Amino acid sequence: MERIPIAGPWITDKEIAYVTEAATSAWYSNAHVFTQRFEKAFADYLGARHAISLPSCTSALHLSLLALGVGPGDEVIVPDVTWIASSAPISYVGATPIFADIDSRTWCLAADSFEACITDRTKAVIPVDLYGNMPDMEAICAVARKHSVAVIEDAAEAIGSRYKGKLAGSFGRTGAFSFHGSKTLTTGEGGMLVTDDSAIYERVQVLRDHGRRPGDTMFLNGEVAFKYKMSDLQAALGLAQLERIDQLVSRKREIFSWYEEELKDVGGVQLNYQSSDTLNTYWMVTVVLDPRYGGKERIIRALRARGVDCRPFFHPLSSLPAYKQTPQAVVAKDRNRVSYELSPHGVNLPSGLNLVRASVHLVCEHLKGVLRG
Repeated sequence: MERIPIAGPWITDKEIAYVTEAATSAWYSNAHVFTQRFEKAFADYLGARHAISLPSCTSALHLSLLALGVGPGDEVIVPDVTWIASSAPISYVGATPIFADIDSRTWCLAADSFEACITDRTKAVIPVDLYGNMPDMEAICAVARKHSVAVIEDAAEAIGSRYKGKLAGSFGRTGAFSFHGSKTLTTGEGGMLVTDDSAIYERVQVLRDHGRRPGDTMFLNGEVAFKYKMSDLQAALGLAQLERIDQLVSRKREIFSWYEEELKDVGGVQLNYQSSDTLNTYWMVTVVLDPRYGGKERIIRALRARGVDCRPFFHPLSSLPAYKQTPQAVVAKDRNRVSYELSPHGVNLPSGLNLVRASVHLVCEHLKGVLRG
């Protein structure tokens, strides 16, 4: 049985040519040429003043927190439903993650829950553009301004998405992107931090290179910091992908439209939502199923047995073994009703960029069969 994978990239001759060029020539006096080109092109695409290529989105969030001075004694609010990479950097800097509830339609951070979680220790909020969708950024930014809370936008899953015409990743003091192999734009592994704040940009440049200032040729490290850089080979792949970003986003949206057509008459199935203010890039096509169909574990096991790879809708962070014994998690379980109602019944369906219409039809036929019984 040929399996249908959950995710994967769309690689063309352009990417192969750029990476070949980097492997052949991006050394000696040409070292860093592709990282510089990728950073400039990415900043231009996003309309940002600065972009810094990194090994992951996690490192972009980590450096964002450090550059904003977040540390021990501070609290940072994150949506309860997201991958742990959104919250782990909060612990890296010694701060405390506070888990807020999500909106029932967007599955992203709910502005009212965010505001209810704010205390005099709140230093930042990390709204997550979950599965390619975006929260009500206007409301979230308004709450953040009211309470002097810094916004760090986790746009790991949302390259190309828009809220009121503005691109994902451009709303906060910083924006963070992932280029993991499963993402719409990939460098294999990698990430990007974007910001309009030159002071943050300059601080991150030092922190990402073992505490060494840009241009230092005497290796006089000013502090103990980190090694967070991207190679030219990765950047070459990313640059080629970025030059095709409209094509990649269009394919993602086309794949979602196939699922929407196939599942339109199936009761008790909620697909990714798109508001009139948002362009959703549908990184991961997801269904939240009526409880009568059973939990996500049953659906996932049944689909995998039929050759369909799928993933669970993220578990609430406050339910994970990593956090569940913390005081913040205990409070969140009582407060975050939507997170705990939706997560047990959500499944990510195959969303790779190599999908064809027939594969989506087959996935949906298998899903219907599982739901029937």
